[in-house]
Amino acid sequence: MSDRFIVRPKNTEKKEDKSVVMTLRLDRDLQEEFDKLSVQSDRSRNELMCMALRFALEHLEFIPESDEDISK
Repeated sequence: MSDRFIVRPKNTEKKEDKSVVMTLRLDRDLQEEFDKLSVQSDRSRNELMCMALRFALEHLEFIPESDEDISK
């Protein structure tokens, strides 16, 4: 599994079949970085953010609090 977030040119044959509309607040500098990447990759900011969220979920390691940590 790679630790890199790789963006390739858009495949116009693949279509999204399910989506939902959400509101998200983020820092302006993060939005500007996605805007720059959008121009460079010819992908929408939304598409890139969805890719980044998918990458984060696939690389997420959730560590629950142990009973020891809760008692402190």
